Amino acid sequence: MKPKYQVIIDEIKSNILSGAYKAGEQIPSEFALQEIYNVSRQTVRKAILELSNEGFLRSEKGSGTYVSSQYRSRSTGKTTNKTIGVITTYISDYIFPSIIRGIESRLNEDNYSLLLASTNNDVVQEKKALEMMLSYGLDGMIVEPTRSNVYNPNIAYYLAFQEQDVPFVMINAYYEELEVPFFCLDDVQSSYLATSELIAKGHTQIGIIAKMDDLQGKYRMKGFIKALGEARLKFQPEHVLSFDTATKPDLSVNLEAYLSDHLDGLTALVCYNDEVGLEVVQVCRKLGISVPEQLSIIGQDNSYIAKNANIKLTTLTHPQEQMGRDAADWIIKRLQGKKDLPASTIYQPEFIEGETVKAIEGK
Repeated sequence: MKPKYQVIIDEIKSNILSGAYKAGEQIPSEFALQEIYNVSRQTVRKAILELSNEGFLRSEKGSGTYVSSQYRSRSTGKTTNKTIGVITTYISDYIFPSIIRGIESRLNEDNYSLLLASTNNDVVQEKKALEMMLSYGLDGMIVEPTRSNVYNPNIAYYLAFQEQDVPFVMINAYYEELEVPFFCLDDVQSSYLATSELIAKGHTQIGIIAKMDDLQGKYRMKGFIKALGEARLKFQPEHVLSFDTATKPDLSVNLEAYLSDHLDGLTALVCYNDEVGLEVVQVCRKLGISVPEQLSIIGQDNSYIAKNANIKLTTLTHPQEQMGRDAADWIIKRLQGKKDLPASTIYQPEFIEGETVKAIEGK
């Protein structure tokens, strides 16, 4: 448990970084802070002293305590080394190393450094990453949004970047509440092509494993529904297994129950991504379900794990390295003063044949 003075420090610092307390603005009095946090005057003074030592606050005798104007210049002033911040949801063996490789290759060409942070798709960790980026004095930032299909409580931090004229773009998804340039795969089209391929091979009983707290999941569900509608196939809610970041650890167990309950009515599955697709393959092996003879499976993203799995997963492309490079290029060009840059870049997926889809007999 944090000491009480540290709680005060963290919250005041958070308010400064998010723009709730602006440079030169007076913060609540010592007495008011005592009331707010139910602490002694000594605890409040210790917190203020540490924030003053860090350059966030300045005290004027007989007047009060103010957000330091030097903090403002520190957070917006450019460091000696040109630096671009990158915030991703995960750093793993999925598609993220390829995206970061693309970012680094472009940054290196103009001698920019990279400052990397990961949120684990958690808004609390995203808040910490944004506070760190704001206090560092970045030239620009590339962000993969956290839980992009639900309300994000950290919007104020992004507005603070805009107010400080620090350019940033989003990759893979974006926050619909913000007007911000983004670089994304056409996720509707990706899932649409996956579902259409199964329909073309004679499948009419098709399910979907969908992640619903990310914008990609929302759009991939939309593509699935679109393909069914065009083929005049009925959308069956019982054939949908949804999950989110919180329930992802339970996905394997839930897949076992889902497949045990619905296999008789299913011949194929569209999966949120390759990671989920390979998880389905593993569960099928455990349950003795033959892939693709009994169940066809399509992943999405053409990820590192799909390329190195012991079965060649049928999937769709994701630009990965190109996306990272393009996002970095956009930031650099904006910093060079170019104005006529695209507001968004949407990449088109392509189908990749694998070993996990089989045509229905007679098709």
